[in-house]
Amino acid sequence: MSIAMKEPGARAFSVWRSLAALGPFFGLILVLAVFTAINGPAFLSLPNLQTMVADASIVAIAALGMTLVIIGGGIDLSTGSLVALSSIMCAKALAWGGFADSPALSTWGWTLAFLAGIGTGMFCGAINGSAIVGLRVVPFIATLGMLSVARGGAKWQSHNQPINVTYAFGDWVQPYVKPAWIMLAPSVWLAIVLAVIMGLVLNRTVLGRSIVALGSSEATARLCGLRIGWLKITLYTIAGAFAGLAGVVQTARLTRGDPSVAVGMELNVIAAVVIGGGSLSGGEGSILGTMAGALIMSALATGATQAGWENYVQEILVGLIIVFAVALDQLRARKMQC
Repeated sequence: MSIAMKEPGARAFSVWRSLAALGPFFGLILVLAVFTAINGPAFLSLPNLQTMVADASIVAIAALGMTLVIIGGGIDLSTGSLVALSSIMCAKALAWGGFADSPALSTWGWTLAFLAGIGTGMFCGAINGSAIVGLRVVPFIATLGMLSVARGGAKWQSHNQPINVTYAFGDWVQPYVKPAWIMLAPSVWLAIVLAVIMGLVLNRTVLGRSIVALGSSEATARLCGLRIGWLKITLYTIAGAFAGLAGVVQTARLTRGDPSVAVGMELNVIAAVVIGGGSLSGGEGSILGTMAGALIMSALATGATQAGWENYVQEILVGLIIVFAVALDQLRARKMQC
């Protein structure tokens, strides 16, 4: 009798788990279908798809770190500002090293660019984690403070002016690459490789299991012997590193470091994670779902632009999508508890 009573619950659990995993991909298909109907078949042309994927690479890279933070039960509102600050520090490093106007970066130039951008993000991420652990400031407030500090730092370091690195990165993030068989921009392949690595980390390592345990129940994770403080600092440092890398890609895309870029990007990044199945309550999320979420955000922006919609319409849609995705997550959580 008990087995018979548990079977419907087990089936419901399995159904909702499957919907959670496949939902982002259904959403992506729906968005593509809607804007194909609005803009015509050219919306699904190879050049347009290449552009959408290239545009998604920056949000996707930043969202990889955010995925870990959200699964761990935290939130990071400073991502957009960290991208801007890392972009400025990357451009300053290239200018300082004499690579700003180089037609092609040498090994030293690439190393300098990546170290400056990623190092800046890691440093700010570590400060976020330290404030949360050491000062016991809630993540929302700690990262909200860093949002303002990093944006101000970007303006200070650049004297509120863009820093040009016109030729340094070449066509590194351009959607149309040569040779043609590569198909996607190098920044997209970078995002894919990092997604595979982070997927393995999340699902196959002790760190990944610890992150899920932390987000599921911090009290239980502490009783199991996890070093909660160090784990949180590690999470925010990793998230900062990915934001810094996104800043490097942003510099390459714009061919300059700009203190005014990525305003509000944290909303797109959080939306990508939540749409991809991440739970703001912690303990739930997937790298594959996050990548699908980033593609949805890019397809939405591209489709709305090509349809001639005003920017405020896109912002309204993003807000509605976030609310809808969180509502679905809460519904799924209740159903899985039944």
